[in-house]
Amino acid sequence: MGLEVAMRIGMVGLGRMGANMVRRLLEGGHECVAYDHTAENVKAVVAHGARGATTAAELVKALTPPRVVWIMVPAAVVDSVIGELAPLLTKGDVLIDGGNSNYRDDIRRASALRASGIHYLDVGTSGGVLGFKEGYCLMIGGAPEAVALVEPAFATLAPGRRQAAAAGATERQSQPGKPAAGNAASLSAAAMGYLHCGPSGAGHFVKMVHNGIEYGLMAAYAEGLNLLAHADVGRTAGAADAETAPLANPQFFQYQLDLAAITEVWRHGSIIESRLLDLTAGALARDGKLTDFAGHVSDSGEGRWTVEAAIEVGVPAQVLSAALYARFESRGRAEFANKLLSAMRLGFGGHIERSA
Repeated sequence: MGLEVAMRIGMVGLGRMGANMVRRLLEGGHECVAYDHTAENVKAVVAHGARGATTAAELVKALTPPRVVWIMVPAAVVDSVIGELAPLLTKGDVLIDGGNSNYRDDIRRASALRASGIHYLDVGTSGGVLGFKEGYCLMIGGAPEAVALVEPAFATLAPGRRQAAAAGATERQSQPGKPAAGNAASLSAAAMGYLHCGPSGAGHFVKMVHNGIEYGLMAAYAEGLNLLAHADVGRTAGAADAETAPLANPQFFQYQLDLAAITEVWRHGSIIESRLLDLTAGALARDGKLTDFAGHVSDSGEGRWTVEAAIEVGVPAQVLSAALYARFESRGRAEFANKLLSAMRLGFGGHIERSA
């Protein structure tokens, strides 16, 4: 695959994304030393050509200075993992957090590690389980010299490596340990799928907003398709009582629509086609009723941080806020409030709550 200079990288955390990133790096000609608290996860990537490590110390020992160690663990345990690794690293080494940490934590960590001469990069990583084949979009924060050191790996992980190969790109010559392109803050790097966004915290700040936008996009698809799913409401006689708003024109809502086919046609030439729509169409094609899902939608933090940042900066973010609150409601967090609404209606108007 060798479009970039080969590197040796340590990877800590071999969940779905971490393991697939190791595989993509290996396929791109890099060497990976892999460590995870779960031995089976290490064994799985060793089968693809990685070198396994049973401890953090063994991983660091297997790397040559300046070392590059990439962490792919949940945000809640990043500090403990850094606490385990930092005493083992030396001046000039690079520590990367590629998970979904809060950018404010990145600023703190970078400052603390800088005192020991250790570089810290925060890399917002988007691509999910599709990243191994399609590549990862990488949003990078930190010092330019550290970014340059790791740029060959960024170029391999990003989607553009395969695009360039498909276009018949020739191998770039560079010195070991130096970036293949050396211009990670440029539009050309962005076109490849990775970008040095700014100083410490910038990568995860951009990824945070990316995820906030993701919440909004997902909510828009869900709300629109929910309306289409109920476009046949006029075919059913509604309750005729004081507690139910009548459907004024049932003749206008007689459509029994094929949502799988509709989302499929939207994927071809529509202005709203996207990877999220691809996933939606696939899910509906497999099961139009989505019977495997309860509709309890989690949020991992980035949407909350995005809304908090919008409040602090003083910019409106109505769509992103509404999408976040919809996730709270999906988990039953509005149940007590809704009970209070029913209690008040009973109190002032004698309205009896109808069963669902």
